[in-house]
Amino acid sequence: MKALRNTLLLLLSAFCMGAMAQEAAIRKNLAERLPNLPPIDEVSKTPINGLFEVRVNQTDIFYTDAQGNYLIQGSLIDTRARVDLTEQRLQQLTAVAFKDLPLKDAFTIVRGNGSRQMAVFSDPNCGFCKRFERDLLKINDVTVHVFLYPILGPDSINKSRHIWCAKDKDKAYLDWMLNNVTPTAANCDAAALDRNVAFGRQHRINGTPATFFVDGTRIPGAVGVDQIARKLAEAKP
Repeated sequence: MKALRNTLLLLLSAFCMGAMAQEAAIRKNLAERLPNLPPIDEVSKTPINGLFEVRVNQTDIFYTDAQGNYLIQGSLIDTRARVDLTEQRLQQLTAVAFKDLPLKDAFTIVRGNGSRQMAVFSDPNCGFCKRFERDLLKINDVTVHVFLYPILGPDSINKSRHIWCAKDKDKAYLDWMLNNVTPTAANCDAAALDRNVAFGRQHRINGTPATFFVDGTRIPGAVGVDQIARKLAEAKP
């Protein structure tokens, strides 16, 4: 047994040294050959033999061979499982615990007893966001934390500021989103809007609406009411 254990330890040590040498070669060659490539955060294996994931800028993903001779940008698809492995990896990297959402920079819409929670990043000029808000009217017993996320131009910034500075934020927001009642001009400290955009950029919120649930999962886009109801029923902190 002792001899077997020693053999296994030697094999494990050799494997680790080989993996470290591969990573060192990838880092060295890519840095030398692509000086404009940002510093590499991580090199890790993929399910494909000889193909490695290279992560930079926290959440930007490339793929390369064991020597860094080639660099690939794009999605890695598992055709058997029909899964976009790159997107799956990005979701892991950009996952946000609900408790880490900056709720002080949002306002809340409460329906029914408000016992279930969700958060949505919304641009007031986003047509899909308006449709999403109409669907949310069919969901009861929920607290919706709304993050104004003005990414569609100057008018989105103005409308978001007027909504954020309104005496009744949720009313001003819903009047606009559901009934096209233009928010009354108002001014206040609207730094929360800048913080929302910075937070969204950091966590790759590239479109609206983007919905977060208490189990940390997110759903991009204006999904249907059935999917929202199902996620609220399933999501547990």
